[in-house]
Amino acid sequence: MEANVAIPSDSKETWGGGGVKPFGASYGKMMMWFFIVSDALTFSGFLAAYGLTRFKFIDSWPIADEVFTHFPFLHGVHAPMYYVALMTFILIFSSVTMVLAVDAGHQMKKKKVTFYMFLTIVGGIIFLGSQAWEWKNFINGSYGAVKTTDGKVLQFVKDGHQIALADFVTGDRMDERVQQTPTNGLWFEGEGAMSQYSVAQVQKSFASNPDVAIRSELIDPATKQKIILSREKGLAELAKAKLVVEGANLKVNEYGNTIFADFFFFITGFHGFHVFTGVLINIIIFFNVILGTYERRGHYEMVEKVGLYWHFVDLVWVFVFTFFYLV
Repeated sequence: MEANVAIPSDSKETWGGGGVKPFGASYGKMMMWFFIVSDALTFSGFLAAYGLTRFKFIDSWPIADEVFTHFPFLHGVHAPMYYVALMTFILIFSSVTMVLAVDAGHQMKKKKVTFYMFLTIVGGIIFLGSQAWEWKNFINGSYGAVKTTDGKVLQFVKDGHQIALADFVTGDRMDERVQQTPTNGLWFEGEGAMSQYSVAQVQKSFASNPDVAIRSELIDPATKQKIILSREKGLAELAKAKLVVEGANLKVNEYGNTIFADFFFFITGFHGFHVFTGVLINIIIFFNVILGTYERRGHYEMVEKVGLYWHFVDLVWVFVFTFFYLV
């Protein structure tokens, strides 16, 4: 006996003859949703690992308001989180223009789709450029610090506010150490750039400036601020200094715990890769719109599918922004 499967008369499209489309969605849109769900689980794992690590090292975790303080063309102006907030606004605005592009596609209005897709691409490029600028400032550092033999990071303050090494350290480097390169070392292949100041230079300048104090990377639970050491305690800790730290990388971090930098580079870099990929896809779709590819197909479903991905990328940034910058 043959089994007959009844298909509702109002269901005109099927997936390769396998039955009615679930939720009325095309195969392409369903696959995009599957990808988004799997990628959301990946980001969830990364952010959960970040949260657990931060909780473990909560007493030495860098304070975001002291790390992300730069704003383009405003050198020396303390503007904590302002530029990051602007970046977030630009990315969210690009999500709005993507919604408008999808809506115009439903109405088969080619010119509007082209215009809003262009605005979406511009927003994505501005965000990527801004993120690269943030990375540059994070890597180069703002103030400089000293790392001790027992792994502590010591920063310098005056009148309760953090100051840069250049604000009190004077003179040229006091050591004779030479930058190692493949040409002047027998077994050494190379190293990162040397700091502008030597440990001895910082120690001598600090000793001759009694109005400068040292604060540790540890945070006072009551005030939520880093603990400022007494003059005697500061001198004792500075005597154990082994390295001058300027900026942040995967080995040292002038702002505090090095693991913060590891997570920052990995998670924001992974998200930035998603934005970069989204911009490239949007550019391809944009030129297909101009060429009339979707007009000939009779629908702009491809714009809708890439729109799903773009909204996902924007939503992920909201969580990254919350975890790294706000909490």
